Amino acid sequence: MQFAHARHVKTTGSRSRLRWTGWCAWSATLVALTCSVWAAEPPTETLITVKTPTGTLIQAELADTALKRAQGLMFREHIADDRGMLFIFGDAQPWTFWMKNTKIPLDIIWMDAKKTIIHIERNVPICTRQDDGCPQYHSDEGALYVLELGAGRAAALQLQRGVKLSFKQP
Repeated sequence: MQFAHARHVKTTGSRSRLRWTGWCAWSATLVALTCSVWAAEPPTETLITVKTPTGTLIQAELADTALKRAQGLMFREHIADDRGMLFIFGDAQPWTFWMKNTKIPLDIIWMDAKKTIIHIERNVPICTRQDDGCPQYHSDEGALYVLELGAGRAAALQLQRGVKLSFKQP
């Protein structure tokens, strides 16, 4: 009986090791497959090239869904001079923006359906309030597009009311 019991313990240990080895192999395979998928298809944002009348190109992240528009540039620590975020709406309204959780000052540029600038809020400061009391910014006219750039970029690019920008919607 002792021999059988010892053998049983040995078999159980082998099964345990076998299960452990199988689980490790399965996990390693899953990790390898996941990494290969990520390597093959890295997460990317949709970029739209916005061209100013002077020929300057801005690579703007596209915010064309409610979730992307709600997130905006929140929690970003930096925005390069040649980058921005382009908000595309389904209908023209005087869309309201605020700076809650936005850590970089911005220029906010509203455009009509013809991509003509109808309003600019320049050097909009960050808002450190934790409640919903951050200032709100909007155009008095209906806008179909809003472009956010780093503070001071609108002036550097000579953007003002009446200037037309060009870009293609996806």
